[in-house]
Amino acid sequence: MVAAGQARPTLRDVAERSGVSVSTASLVFSGKGPVAVATAERVRAAAAELGFTGPNPLGSSLRQGRAGAVAVLVEGRLQQAFRDPFAVAVLDGLAEELERVPTGMLLLAQPSGDPASVVPQLAGLALDALVFSLCGPGEQPAVEHLAARGIPMFSTGVPADRRITQVRIDERGSFAEVSRHVRALGHRRVASVAMPLAGTGEPGPVREELAVEKDAGIPSIGRLLGFRDVFGPDATVVQTSDGSSVEGGIVAGRALLDVPESRRPTAIVAQSDVIAAGVIIAAEELGLRVPEDLSVTGFDGVDLPWLPHRITTVDQRGRERGRMIGRLVRRRLDGARPRSATAPVSLREGTTTGPPP
Repeated sequence: MVAAGQARPTLRDVAERSGVSVSTASLVFSGKGPVAVATAERVRAAAAELGFTGPNPLGSSLRQGRAGAVAVLVEGRLQQAFRDPFAVAVLDGLAEELERVPTGMLLLAQPSGDPASVVPQLAGLALDALVFSLCGPGEQPAVEHLAARGIPMFSTGVPADRRITQVRIDERGSFAEVSRHVRALGHRRVASVAMPLAGTGEPGPVREELAVEKDAGIPSIGRLLGFRDVFGPDATVVQTSDGSSVEGGIVAGRALLDVPESRRPTAIVAQSDVIAAGVIIAAEELGLRVPEDLSVTGFDGVDLPWLPHRITTVDQRGRERGRMIGRLVRRRLDGARPRSATAPVSLREGTTTGPPP
Protein backbone atom coordinates (compact mmCIF):
# COMPACT_ATOMS: atom_id res chain seq x y z
CA MET A 1 0.00 0.00 0.00
CA VAL A 2 1.14 3.56 -0.75
CA ALA A 3 0.96 5.79 2.34
CA ALA A 4 -0.50 9.29 2.16
CA GLY A 5 2.11 11.75 0.93
CA GLN A 6 4.37 8.97 -0.35
CA ALA A 7 5.47 9.11 -4.00
CA ARG A 8 3.56 6.80 -6.32
CA PRO A 9 5.72 3.77 -7.24
CA THR A 10 6.81 3.62 -10.85
CA LEU A 11 7.38 0.85 -13.37
CA ARG A 12 11.12 1.34 -12.87
CA ASP A 13 10.69 0.66 -9.13
CA VAL A 14 8.88 -2.59 -9.94
CA ALA A 15 11.60 -3.60 -12.43
CA GLU A 16 14.38 -2.97 -9.88
CA ARG A 17 12.51 -4.85 -7.13
CA SER A 18 11.95 -7.89 -9.37
CA GLY A 19 15.42 -7.82 -10.98
CA VAL A 20 14.28 -7.33 -14.59
CA SER A 21 14.58 -4.58 -17.17
CA VAL A 22 11.94 -1.85 -17.46
CA SER A 23 10.99 -3.13 -20.92
CA THR A 24 10.36 -6.63 -19.52
CA ALA A 25 8.21 -5.24 -16.73
CA SER A 26 6.30 -3.21 -19.30
CA LEU A 27 5.61 -6.34 -21.38
CA VAL A 28 4.17 -8.06 -18.31
CA PHE A 29 1.61 -5.28 -17.79
CA SER A 30 0.78 -4.78 -21.47
CA GLY A 31 0.50 -8.49 -22.26
CA LYS A 32 1.98 -7.75 -25.72
CA GLY A 33 5.14 -9.83 -25.57
CA PRO A 34 6.52 -13.25 -24.54
CA VAL A 35 7.65 -13.31 -20.92
CA ALA A 36 8.47 -16.45 -18.96
CA VAL A 37 5.75 -17.41 -16.48
CA ALA A 38 8.16 -17.33 -13.51
CA THR A 39 9.43 -13.89 -14.51
CA ALA A 40 5.92 -12.51 -14.92
CA GLU A 41 4.93 -13.84 -11.50
CA ARG A 42 8.01 -12.20 -9.93
CA VAL A 43 7.15 -8.85 -11.52
CA ARG A 44 3.52 -9.02 -10.34
CA ALA A 45 4.62 -9.96 -6.82
CA ALA A 46 6.98 -6.96 -6.72
CA ALA A 47 4.17 -4.70 -7.98
CA ALA A 48 1.85 -5.96 -5.24
CA GLU A 49 4.49 -5.32 -2.57
CA LEU A 50 5.05 -1.77 -3.79
CA GLY A 51 1.37 -1.01 -4.33
CA PHE A 52 1.91 -0.45 -8.08
CA THR A 53 -1.41 -0.72 -9.96
CA GLY A 54 -0.15 -0.29 -13.52
CA PRO A 55 1.48 2.23 -15.86
CA ASN A 56 0.13 5.79 -15.89
CA PRO A 57 -2.51 5.85 -18.67
CA LEU A 58 -1.79 9.53 -19.37
CA GLY A 59 1.86 8.78 -20.00
CA SER A 60 0.92 5.87 -22.24
CA SER A 61 -1.46 8.08 -24.20
CA LEU A 62 1.23 10.74 -24.69
CA ARG A 63 3.71 8.15 -25.94
CA GLN A 64 1.15 6.79 -28.44
CA GLY A 65 0.03 10.27 -29.50
CA ARG A 66 -3.57 9.48 -28.55
CA ALA A 67 -5.98 10.65 -25.88
CA GLY A 68 -7.80 7.30 -25.68
CA ALA A 69 -11.27 8.78 -26.11
CA VAL A 70 -13.69 9.42 -28.97
CA ALA A 71 -16.53 11.80 -28.14
CA VAL A 72 -20.07 11.35 -29.45
CA LEU A 73 -22.15 14.53 -29.44
CA VAL A 74 -25.89 13.95 -29.02
CA GLU A 75 -28.44 16.73 -29.46
CA GLY A 76 -30.73 17.30 -26.49
CA ARG A 77 -30.73 15.19 -23.37
CA LEU A 78 -28.96 11.83 -23.36
CA GLN A 79 -32.17 10.31 -22.00
CA GLN A 80 -33.90 11.14 -25.27
CA ALA A 81 -31.19 9.43 -27.33
CA PHE A 82 -31.47 6.25 -25.25
CA ARG A 83 -35.24 6.18 -25.81
CA ASP A 84 -34.76 6.18 -29.59
CA PRO A 85 -34.03 2.60 -30.73
CA PHE A 86 -32.43 3.82 -33.97
CA ALA A 87 -30.02 6.06 -32.05
CA VAL A 88 -29.17 3.16 -29.75
CA ALA A 89 -28.51 0.88 -32.75
CA VAL A 90 -26.10 3.42 -34.29
CA LEU A 91 -24.25 3.87 -30.98
CA ASP A 92 -24.06 0.10 -30.53
CA GLY A 93 -22.46 -0.38 -33.95
CA LEU A 94 -20.04 2.49 -33.34
CA ALA A 95 -19.02 1.12 -29.92
CA GLU A 96 -18.45 -2.32 -31.43
CA GLU A 97 -15.89 -0.92 -33.88
CA LEU A 98 -14.20 1.36 -31.34
CA GLU A 99 -13.61 -1.64 -29.08
CA ARG A 100 -11.22 -2.91 -31.75
CA VAL A 101 -8.91 0.14 -31.40
CA PRO A 102 -9.37 -0.07 -28.36
CA THR A 103 -10.56 3.33 -27.23
CA GLY A 104 -13.23 4.78 -24.96
CA MET A 105 -16.47 6.37 -26.15
CA LEU A 106 -17.53 9.54 -24.34
CA LEU A 107 -21.18 10.63 -24.73
CA LEU A 108 -21.84 14.36 -24.51
CA ALA A 109 -25.24 16.08 -24.57
CA GLN A 110 -25.64 19.30 -26.57
CA PRO A 111 -28.61 21.37 -25.34
CA SER A 112 -31.05 22.03 -28.18
CA GLY A 113 -31.75 25.58 -27.02
CA ASP A 114 -28.09 26.54 -26.49
CA PRO A 115 -25.84 24.47 -28.78
CA ALA A 116 -22.81 26.73 -28.20
CA SER A 117 -22.73 25.82 -24.50
CA VAL A 118 -20.98 22.55 -25.31
CA VAL A 119 -17.87 24.31 -26.69
CA PRO A 120 -16.31 25.16 -23.27
CA GLN A 121 -16.92 21.57 -22.22
CA LEU A 122 -15.13 20.27 -25.32
CA ALA A 123 -12.26 22.68 -24.70
CA GLY A 124 -11.35 20.87 -21.51
CA LEU A 125 -11.25 17.40 -23.07
CA ALA A 126 -8.42 15.53 -24.78
CA LEU A 127 -10.02 13.74 -27.74
CA ASP A 128 -8.86 11.58 -30.64
CA ALA A 129 -12.01 12.25 -32.69
CA LEU A 130 -15.61 13.38 -32.38
CA VAL A 131 -18.79 11.96 -33.90
CA PHE A 132 -21.86 14.12 -34.44
CA SER A 133 -24.53 11.49 -33.86
CA LEU A 134 -27.84 11.58 -35.76
CA CYS A 135 -29.76 14.84 -35.89
CA GLY A 136 -28.37 18.14 -34.70
CA PRO A 137 -28.23 21.82 -35.58
CA GLY A 138 -27.39 22.60 -39.20
CA GLU A 139 -25.09 25.39 -37.97
CA GLN A 140 -22.88 23.53 -35.50
CA PRO A 141 -20.82 25.88 -33.25
CA ALA A 142 -18.51 23.04 -32.20
CA VAL A 143 -17.07 22.58 -35.71
CA GLU A 144 -14.79 25.62 -35.73
CA HIS A 145 -13.46 24.81 -32.27
CA LEU A 146 -12.68 21.19 -33.18
CA ALA A 147 -11.19 22.12 -36.57
CA ALA A 148 -8.87 24.64 -34.91
CA ARG A 149 -7.61 21.90 -32.59
CA GLY A 150 -7.14 19.46 -35.48
CA ILE A 151 -9.58 16.91 -34.04
CA PRO A 152 -11.05 14.65 -36.78
CA MET A 153 -14.83 14.91 -37.08
CA PHE A 154 -17.38 12.36 -38.32
CA SER A 155 -21.12 12.60 -38.85
CA THR A 156 -24.26 10.87 -40.09
CA GLY A 157 -24.92 13.82 -42.41
CA VAL A 158 -25.37 16.81 -40.10
CA PRO A 159 -23.69 19.23 -39.99
CA ALA A 160 -22.80 19.37 -43.68
CA ASP A 161 -19.22 20.63 -43.64
CA ARG A 162 -16.36 19.64 -45.93
CA ARG A 163 -14.11 19.14 -42.89
CA ILE A 164 -16.36 16.37 -41.56
CA THR A 165 -16.22 12.79 -42.85
CA GLN A 166 -19.81 11.72 -43.45
CA VAL A 167 -21.81 8.50 -43.57
CA ARG A 168 -24.98 9.76 -45.24
CA ILE A 169 -28.10 8.31 -46.77
CA ASP A 170 -30.22 9.85 -49.52
CA GLU A 171 -32.79 11.38 -47.16
CA ARG A 172 -34.88 12.96 -49.90
CA GLY A 173 -34.84 9.99 -52.28
CA SER A 174 -35.54 7.45 -49.53
CA PHE A 175 -38.55 9.35 -48.21
CA ALA A 176 -39.84 9.86 -51.74
CA GLU A 177 -39.66 6.08 -52.21
CA VAL A 178 -41.86 5.28 -49.22
CA SER A 179 -44.19 8.12 -50.23
CA ARG A 180 -44.51 6.63 -53.74
CA HIS A 181 -45.38 3.28 -52.12
CA VAL A 182 -48.31 4.95 -50.34
CA ARG A 183 -49.40 6.70 -53.52
CA ALA A 184 -49.22 3.44 -55.50
CA LEU A 185 -51.70 1.90 -53.05
CA GLY A 186 -54.22 4.54 -54.15
CA HIS A 187 -53.94 7.11 -51.36
CA ARG A 188 -54.41 10.75 -52.32
CA ARG A 189 -55.40 12.36 -49.00
CA VAL A 190 -52.05 11.91 -47.31
CA ALA A 191 -50.32 13.79 -44.46
CA SER A 192 -46.83 13.57 -42.98
CA VAL A 193 -45.54 13.91 -39.42
CA ALA A 194 -42.07 15.45 -39.33
CA MET A 195 -39.36 15.80 -36.73
CA PRO A 196 -38.62 19.43 -35.78
CA LEU A 197 -37.59 21.42 -38.84
CA ALA A 198 -35.17 24.31 -39.32
CA GLY A 199 -34.30 24.56 -35.64
CA THR A 200 -37.85 25.25 -34.48
CA GLY A 201 -39.57 23.04 -31.95
CA GLU A 202 -43.02 24.54 -32.38
CA PRO A 203 -45.55 21.75 -33.06
CA GLY A 204 -48.14 22.16 -35.77
CA PRO A 205 -48.41 22.78 -39.53
CA VAL A 206 -45.19 23.32 -41.47
CA ARG A 207 -44.73 26.38 -43.63
CA GLU A 208 -43.68 25.72 -47.21
CA GLU A 209 -40.60 27.94 -46.97
CA LEU A 210 -39.04 25.59 -44.41
CA ALA A 211 -38.29 23.08 -47.17
CA VAL A 212 -34.97 24.58 -48.30
CA GLU A 213 -33.07 22.77 -51.06
CA LYS A 214 -29.63 23.54 -49.59
CA ASP A 215 -30.62 21.82 -46.33
CA ALA A 216 -31.71 18.56 -47.98
CA GLY A 217 -29.00 16.68 -46.05
CA ILE A 218 -30.68 17.50 -42.73
CA PRO A 219 -32.89 14.44 -42.10
CA SER A 220 -36.10 16.31 -41.30
CA ILE A 221 -35.73 18.73 -44.24
CA GLY A 222 -34.62 16.07 -46.73
CA ARG A 223 -37.56 13.85 -45.82
CA LEU A 224 -39.98 16.77 -46.06
CA LEU A 225 -38.69 17.52 -49.57
CA GLY A 226 -39.06 13.85 -50.54
CA PHE A 227 -42.65 13.81 -49.33
CA ARG A 228 -43.49 16.98 -51.27
CA ASP A 229 -41.79 15.59 -54.39
CA VAL A 230 -44.55 12.96 -54.44
CA PHE A 231 -47.60 14.69 -52.92
CA GLY A 232 -46.87 18.33 -53.78
CA PRO A 233 -46.22 21.47 -51.74
CA ASP A 234 -49.80 21.71 -50.48
CA ALA A 235 -49.85 18.31 -48.78
CA THR A 236 -50.37 18.55 -45.01
CA VAL A 237 -47.27 18.29 -42.84
CA VAL A 238 -47.15 18.74 -39.07
CA GLN A 239 -44.05 18.62 -36.92
CA THR A 240 -43.51 17.30 -33.42
CA SER A 241 -42.11 19.44 -30.63
CA ASP A 242 -39.74 16.88 -29.12
CA GLY A 243 -37.90 15.18 -31.96
CA SER A 244 -38.51 11.51 -32.66
CA SER A 245 -40.77 10.08 -29.95
CA VAL A 246 -43.90 8.02 -29.46
CA GLU A 247 -45.46 10.85 -27.46
CA GLY A 248 -44.86 13.30 -30.32
CA GLY A 249 -46.48 10.87 -32.73
CA ILE A 250 -49.55 10.51 -30.51
CA VAL A 251 -50.05 14.28 -30.29
CA ALA A 252 -49.58 14.77 -34.03
CA GLY A 253 -51.76 11.77 -34.83
CA ARG A 254 -54.66 13.11 -32.77
CA ALA A 255 -54.34 16.54 -34.42
CA LEU A 256 -54.57 14.96 -37.88
CA LEU A 257 -57.19 12.29 -37.18
CA ASP A 258 -59.59 13.76 -34.64
CA VAL A 259 -61.41 15.69 -37.39
CA PRO A 260 -64.46 15.06 -39.60
CA GLU A 261 -64.01 12.05 -41.88
CA SER A 262 -64.05 14.21 -45.01
CA ARG A 263 -60.88 15.97 -43.83
CA ARG A 264 -59.16 12.96 -42.33
CA PRO A 265 -56.11 11.59 -44.20
CA THR A 266 -56.29 7.97 -45.34
CA ALA A 267 -52.52 7.62 -44.91
CA ILE A 268 -49.84 9.23 -42.72
CA VAL A 269 -46.16 9.10 -43.67
CA ALA A 270 -44.06 9.58 -40.52
CA GLN A 271 -40.40 10.57 -40.42
CA SER A 272 -39.45 7.84 -37.92
CA ASP A 273 -40.75 4.50 -36.73
CA VAL A 274 -41.37 5.66 -33.18
CA ILE A 275 -43.40 8.62 -34.47
CA ALA A 276 -45.33 6.17 -36.66
CA ALA A 277 -45.99 4.01 -33.60
CA GLY A 278 -47.44 7.05 -31.80
CA VAL A 279 -49.69 7.79 -34.79
CA ILE A 280 -50.95 4.19 -34.74
CA ILE A 281 -51.72 4.41 -31.02
CA ALA A 282 -53.61 7.67 -31.56
CA ALA A 283 -55.58 6.16 -34.44
CA GLU A 284 -56.62 3.10 -32.48
CA GLU A 285 -57.62 5.23 -29.48
CA LEU A 286 -59.95 7.07 -31.88
CA GLY A 287 -61.45 3.78 -33.06
CA LEU A 288 -59.63 3.60 -36.40
CA ARG A 289 -58.16 0.35 -37.69
CA VAL A 290 -54.66 0.11 -39.18
CA PRO A 291 -54.39 -0.48 -42.11
CA GLU A 292 -58.10 -0.87 -42.96
CA ASP A 293 -59.04 2.72 -42.08
CA LEU A 294 -55.59 4.33 -42.03
CA SER A 295 -52.23 3.40 -43.55
CA VAL A 296 -49.10 4.44 -41.64
CA THR A 297 -45.45 4.31 -42.64
CA GLY A 298 -42.28 5.04 -40.70
CA PHE A 299 -38.58 5.46 -41.30
CA ASP A 300 -35.50 3.80 -39.70
CA GLY A 301 -36.25 0.06 -39.70
CA VAL A 302 -36.14 -0.54 -35.94
CA ASP A 303 -37.84 -3.38 -34.09
CA LEU A 304 -40.70 -2.38 -31.77
CA PRO A 305 -41.68 -5.70 -30.14
CA TRP A 306 -44.29 -3.99 -27.93
CA LEU A 307 -46.26 -2.78 -30.96
CA PRO A 308 -48.71 -5.36 -32.43
CA HIS A 309 -47.87 -4.22 -35.97
CA ARG A 310 -44.87 -4.47 -38.27
CA ILE A 311 -44.45 -0.97 -39.63
CA THR A 312 -43.90 -0.38 -43.33
CA THR A 313 -40.67 1.60 -43.26
CA VAL A 314 -37.34 2.53 -44.80
CA ASP A 315 -34.69 0.34 -43.18
CA GLN A 316 -31.54 2.38 -42.45
CA ARG A 317 -29.68 -0.57 -40.87
CA GLY A 318 -28.71 1.53 -37.86
CA ARG A 319 -26.18 -0.84 -36.35
CA GLU A 320 -24.33 -1.24 -39.64
CA ARG A 321 -24.35 2.52 -40.12
CA GLY A 322 -22.71 2.89 -36.71
CA ARG A 323 -20.13 0.29 -37.72
CA MET A 324 -19.42 2.22 -40.92
CA ILE A 325 -18.69 5.36 -38.90
CA GLY A 326 -16.56 3.35 -36.47
CA ARG A 327 -14.49 1.87 -39.30
CA LEU A 328 -13.84 5.36 -40.69
CA VAL A 329 -12.75 6.54 -37.23
CA ARG A 330 -10.40 3.55 -36.90
CA ARG A 331 -8.83 4.26 -40.27
CA ARG A 332 -8.30 7.90 -39.35
CA LEU A 333 -6.64 6.94 -36.06
CA ASP A 334 -4.34 4.64 -38.06
CA GLY A 335 -3.19 7.62 -40.11
CA ALA A 336 -5.39 7.23 -43.21
CA ARG A 337 -7.64 9.93 -44.68
CA PRO A 338 -10.96 8.11 -45.23
CA ARG A 339 -13.55 9.60 -47.56
CA SER A 340 -17.25 10.12 -46.88
CA ALA A 341 -19.57 7.23 -47.73
CA THR A 342 -23.22 6.60 -48.54
CA ALA A 343 -25.04 3.98 -46.48
CA PRO A 344 -27.57 1.63 -48.11
CA VAL A 345 -31.28 1.72 -47.27
CA SER A 346 -34.26 -0.30 -48.45
CA LEU A 347 -38.06 -0.12 -48.36
CA ARG A 348 -39.49 -2.79 -46.04
CA GLU A 349 -43.19 -3.48 -46.35
CA GLY A 350 -45.04 -4.41 -43.17
CA THR A 351 -48.61 -4.77 -41.97
CA THR A 352 -49.47 -1.08 -41.57
CA THR A 353 -50.23 -0.16 -45.19
CA GLY A 354 -53.03 -1.10 -47.56
CA PRO A 355 -55.47 0.45 -50.02
CA PRO A 356 -57.56 3.43 -48.86
CA PRO A 357 -60.98 2.61 -47.36
